Amino acid sequence: MKLTTLFAGAAVALGLATVAVADGHEKTKVGFVYVGPIGDGGWTYEHDKGRLMVEKELGDAVETVYVENVAEGPDSERVMTQMALDGADLIFTTSFGYMDPTINIAAKFPDVKFEHATGYKRADNVSTYSARFYEGRAIQGHIAGKMTKSNIVGYIGSFPIPEVIRGINSAYIHASKVNPDVEFKIIWVYTWFDPAKEADAAKTLIEQGADVVLQHTDSTAPQAAAQEAGDVVTFGQASDMAQYAPFPRVSSIIDEWGPYYVARTKAVMDGTWESTDTWDGIGAGMVGIGEISDAVPADVKEEALALKAAIADGSYHAFTGPINKQDGSAWLADGETADDGTLAGMNFYVEGIEGDIPQ
Repeated sequence: MKLTTLFAGAAVALGLATVAVADGHEKTKVGFVYVGPIGDGGWTYEHDKGRLMVEKELGDAVETVYVENVAEGPDSERVMTQMALDGADLIFTTSFGYMDPTINIAAKFPDVKFEHATGYKRADNVSTYSARFYEGRAIQGHIAGKMTKSNIVGYIGSFPIPEVIRGINSAYIHASKVNPDVEFKIIWVYTWFDPAKEADAAKTLIEQGADVVLQHTDSTAPQAAAQEAGDVVTFGQASDMAQYAPFPRVSSIIDEWGPYYVARTKAVMDGTWESTDTWDGIGAGMVGIGEISDAVPADVKEEALALKAAIADGSYHAFTGPINKQDGSAWLADGETADDGTLAGMNFYVEGIEGDIPQ
C-alpha cells in the first residue's frame, strides 16, 4: 500500500479522535507509528496488541490511531506531524529508524509526549523504551546449541545495530557454552519486514548446512521455509508464531508491550508523565518466552527454563565473563557482567563468531 493512501487514512482516523467523552472531557489521543503491517505476525503485530490493550484497559477515556508500513526517514516525519496536528497527546514511534525523526518532530510540538522504541535519544517530551531481547536470545542459544546436529546455526539479521548485534552475541555465547563446536552463519537482509528476502535468507542458510535458524526480522517466512525444508529448528520472533509449533518453531521471544503502553498513557492522563529510559526484560515481563514445545528434549527444556528463571530473578546475567571480543582481546573477566552502556552501544562480535559486522 502506498504511503499516501495510508497518510490520508490516518488523517481521517485521527479526525475521528477529537470526539469528546460523555462528561464533556476530551479523550486522550494516542498515536502509534508502525514500520510494518499489523498483520506481520511479529514486531508490529505485538505493538498493535499493546495498542488494543490500551483501548481495552482505558475504554472511553482514550482514542487510539495508527499508521502502518511507515518507512523510516522523511515519511515518518510527515506521519508524526499529522498525528500531532490532529491532536494526539501521546505518540509511540515503534522502530529504531524513527529516532531522529521523533526528536525533530518533538521539538516542533513541545506539548505532545513522544515515546521512541529501541533508540537512545531523549528530550523533555521524548522518552525511550526497549526490551532486553538478548535475555531471550540466551535461552534460544542454549536450545540451539543442544539441538543442532550439523553444528551450524543460521541467523537472519535485519540491520547491524546494537540491538541485533547483542542478540547474535547472546545466542552464540549460550550455544557455544553447551556445544563448543557450534558455528554461526549470519545473513544481513537490511529490512525489518520483507517475507521474500527473509525466506531467501533462511533457504540459503539451510543450504549452507544450518539445521537451526534464528531470526531478527519480523515475518513468519523463515518459519515457513524451515517447515518446507524438514528437519530445521526455528524460534518465533517478537510474537509466538505458534502456528508453526510444535515444529519447526520450538519456542519464541514474545514482546509484551501492552502493560507499558497502558502505564504511559495513564501517566499522560494523570499528569505524571516524565521523560525516562525504560529497558526491561524477562523479570519485568516485557520479554516473554513462548512455550517450549515437546520437540525439545525434556532435559534441554528443563535447562532452558532454569536459565529463564535465573535471568528473571537477577541471579544470572546473559553477558557474564569470561568473554573476549572477536579479536581475542579481553572484554569481561571471570564473573564480571556487562554494563548497560556497553550493551546499548554494542558494535563488536564476541570471540568465536566469524565474519565482519557490516558498516
